[in-house]
This record gives sequence, structure tokens and C-alpha cells, in this order.
Amino acid sequence: MSLNLYGSEFTSRFLIGSAQYPSPAILLDAIAASRAGIVTVSLRREAGKDGAGQQFWSLIKQSGARLLPNTAGCKTVKEAVNTAHMARELFATPWIKLEVIGEDDTLQPDVFALVEAARILCAEGFQVFPYTTDDLVVADKLLAAGCEVLMPWGAPIGSGRGLNNPFALRALRAHFPDTALIVDAGIGLPSQAAAAMELGYDAILLNTAVAKAGNPVAMASAFAQAIAAGRSAFHAGAIAPRDMACPSTPVPGSPFWHSGGGQ
Repeated sequence: MSLNLYGSEFTSRFLIGSAQYPSPAILLDAIAASRAGIVTVSLRREAGKDGAGQQFWSLIKQSGARLLPNTAGCKTVKEAVNTAHMARELFATPWIKLEVIGEDDTLQPDVFALVEAARILCAEGFQVFPYTTDDLVVADKLLAAGCEVLMPWGAPIGSGRGLNNPFALRALRAHFPDTALIVDAGIGLPSQAAAAMELGYDAILLNTAVAKAGNPVAMASAFAQAIAAGRSAFHAGAIAPRDMACPSTPVPGSPFWHSGGGQ
């Protein structure tokens, strides 16, 4: 089944960032290897001088992926809302990845400002992808504000720590079974992405783990395979963990099943 985000269908469940790559050519090759249908881009990068921003946008468009502009670096409601308006004008899309950062060391979202900015933008016709924590109450308020997608962090941005709180992420999935949930930030290894997908998450968004890898193209491909495998495993139905061993082969002396009858 395809991924549905605000009425748009995507075959890939991998969203990839576009920052920090060694070269434009490697960026394009990595996007191709990831098979991602959506690429995020910062408006601050896009608004560079001497047309550099327009050149970067044209480069991304060559990948054929849909652009998801973000408000990276914004720290207030006003700044995030203004940046979103500029992104809508520049990119001609109602999509916006909403980031309102509240703490510099962890880059943790300011959830109070995030909910307020989401409420304003949703009322103005934006289709908001909020970068949030794994808090259930915040998630509920973002949905009430008009968001149809939630993007909880796995761990702080760029940390590569994976899933710091699987219990909270599992609770989010259970409480909001019909909402598109995308783990955004903190994923460092394909195995971590697979673990998130095995929890029932709908997609993964990451940047640093691919862009800063020794071979970004190979790493993008590895993540694509892991995300697909994790999704398949979720739908296949994993066995429940046990405290004791359970033989996987017949016990000695009982090699066959018998159905009725005497000896």
C-alpha cells in the first residue's frame, strides 16, 4: 500500500534531506539511490545570493522528487510563520515542514510555539508537517490544530542515536492508528530505521546519516532497503517476545504429529 500524505500518494516511505552533501552530483545520486519521493530543503539555503538558491532548487527538481520546504532554524512563532509564507511563494506549494526550535544543545522543538504556529498555518491553508517530540498530548494538540501528519523525533537532530524512547513511539502509534507518523531526526543506521518501521511507523525522514556517510550513495541505498524491510516485517506480524525458550523443532521422541487412532 502506498504512503498517503495530504492526498498525495507515494510508493517510497523514505524522505531525504538535501543538506551537507559533498557535492551536488553526490546529492543527486544519493536521492536516486534512496528512491525517495520527497526531498526536504531549507528556505535559508534556497534564498542565497546571486541566484544560488534558484540553482539549488533547479538541481533538486532534476531528481523528480517532490519538494518539502522547511522552517529549519526558526525559534519563534512569528519567524516560522513568515518563513512558511516565503516558502509557499517561492516553491508554489502549500506543504511546509514546520520546525520551531526551543533549545540549542538538543535542537528540541518548542512544542508550545510549534502548536501555535501550526494552528496559524493550517488556518491559512498550509499542509503542515510538524517536527515534534514523542509527547502524546502535544501530538493531540497538533492534530486538533489541523495537522494530518506528525513527525516525532527518534533522537536529537544529527545525533545518530536512533530511537531514544521506543515506548513513547509505540504509544504514539497505538493512540493515533489512522494518522501518518514519520520518524524525523536522530536515525543513524539502517537498522534503526528498520526498527522504527517495525513499530508501525509510516515513513522515515533523515539527512545527516546519508549526507555525512563515507559513501552517501551506498548509504542511501542501504536505508531504502532497511525501510522497505521494516515495513514488510510490520505487516508480516512479528512473534511476541518471551521470557523462556520455546523449541523450534519437535522434542526428542516426538518427531511426527499423530492424529487419532491407536498404536
